[in-house]
Amino acid sequence: MKEQMRALSLILMVMASGTALAVGPGKTLEFKGSPMGTVIFDGTAHKNAGLTCSDCHNPELFPKMKQGTVNITMNDLYAGKYCGRCHDGKKAFLIKDNCTRCHHKPGIK
Repeated sequence: MKEQMRALSLILMVMASGTALAVGPGKTLEFKGSPMGTVIFDGTAHKNAGLTCSDCHNPELFPKMKQGTVNITMNDLYAGKYCGRCHDGKKAFLIKDNCTRCHHKPGIK
């Protein structure tokens, strides 16, 4: 997988509950359940990194595709689970100290 991949966004978005939505190229999905700010998953960014849905949504990484069916914590991410598998600072940007790459607060860019 390429460095541009933003799998961390995927993990963080699953932390909030909601309905299942397809987030393909050209779409974004927002999860507003985090106190750190809304988590935004960008389907285009992941497509541009050369990924397909099945790269993450598979029995090994994300077996469930319905939003809110997987409880993900930052500790999971730091341990290399879920999006943390690729967002390790080698394959894709490092999760730690990059909060604003996924979490967005209103009025802060």
